[in-house]
Amino acid sequence: MIINDNTKIAAILKHNPDALEAIISISPKFTKLRNPVLRRLMAGRTTVSMASKIGGCDPADFFIKLQPLGFEIDDTVTGVNEEQKEVPEFISSLKTGDIVVLDVRPIIASGKDPLRIILEKISKVQQNQALKIINSFEPTPLMLLLGKQGFQSYVNLIDEDLVETYFYRAAETKQSEPLQVAVGSKNWEEMMEEFHDKMQTIDVRALEMPQPMLTILDSLEKLPEEKALYVYHKRIPVFLLPELRQRKFDYRIKEVAGNDVHLLIFKTQ
Repeated sequence: MIINDNTKIAAILKHNPDALEAIISISPKFTKLRNPVLRRLMAGRTTVSMASKIGGCDPADFFIKLQPLGFEIDDTVTGVNEEQKEVPEFISSLKTGDIVVLDVRPIIASGKDPLRIILEKISKVQQNQALKIINSFEPTPLMLLLGKQGFQSYVNLIDEDLVETYFYRAAETKQSEPLQVAVGSKNWEEMMEEFHDKMQTIDVRALEMPQPMLTILDSLEKLPEEKALYVYHKRIPVFLLPELRQRKFDYRIKEVAGNDVHLLIFKTQ
């Protein structure tokens, strides 16, 4: 396989899984790639050039590690042009007064969920304006949710722990509606009885955002048709619920305590 600055990390790992440890050895910042959920999220979007920026290294460091694994190197291609092409037109059209800025890092650091304030801010964004969220990770669940409401998004990776995400309301974008937690026809106890011997269990309470949602979706992809997924969570995952409906899953929720929420997720009958 021939690789260059613009080759996606996912393509490299697919061609040769041994490349994972080779890449991790370049910088300790790449150890997150050992997490299969984060790896699928990050590697599919990240080029060698972008990864070099994150890791504080040079594309040549990748080539030195990967060449012994059989990769051929094309060092005539740079990553600058690709990154420029990925910037959507709406970014250049935005003026300072068109951008609402929200830094959610202090909110998350305090242990709180920034969802409420995000939805408040996005509801005030007018047509041809954007909400810029400053965070330490790419807010994939939020991008999925607002994308379904017509918002265009753009992620600007500044550093490993500094990510700016723009949500642009185009002229035809509908106003966002309040998120609703759906209630099924059968209650929690009935569904627990129905799936009592057909459940797989995961605990996402110790995971940092956005790993809980990504871990749940990854588990659902592997879930046998006749089984249910029992999830231990810290809160009601409102970003996840519309996505479950979209993927033909139903769910039940039991709030045990303030930071203890249980979910039962299963295929729609």
